[in-house]
Amino acid sequence: MLEHMRIDNRLIHGQVTTSWVGAIGADLLIVVNDEVAKDPIQKQMLPLAARGVKTLVLSIKEAINYIKGNKSKDKIMVIAKFPKDALLLLEAGLKPKEINVGNQAPLPGSNYKMVTKSIAVTPKDAIIYRRMEDLGFYLTTQMMPSNSPKGFIKIITNKGL
Repeated sequence: MLEHMRIDNRLIHGQVTTSWVGAIGADLLIVVNDEVAKDPIQKQMLPLAARGVKTLVLSIKEAINYIKGNKSKDKIMVIAKFPKDALLLLEAGLKPKEINVGNQAPLPGSNYKMVTKSIAVTPKDAIIYRRMEDLGFYLTTQMMPSNSPKGFIKIITNKGL
């Protein structure tokens, strides 16, 4: 069961392993990004960062097939590296209960605006986030589970994106 999707280009880090996994009750983390899935070092290191939580590092296509075919009762948390990765999962019919926009560090050379202290958004990203909303998903940003979630589309709109 796909409980939660977090869009976070830091992938697996302390906030995810110490707070989000426990708050969601996730049994399985799936990191989704085509480039990361091709990198043998990241495929080996990311599960170690998950501190005992079963972890898969998959391409977008592999993640879609795995989640659609999963008949277990595992509570799955997906970590999509970029908004475009998340959108492809949603367009393929995956339906997470929640979508949380986490850390998005600015990429060198990109035309971005910092919309929160830890989220950089380009005009192209803003279009992608709005497409997710058009598909019927409500996006929030929430640094830690103990923080109140905030509507993400409202935040980017207020920042002129």
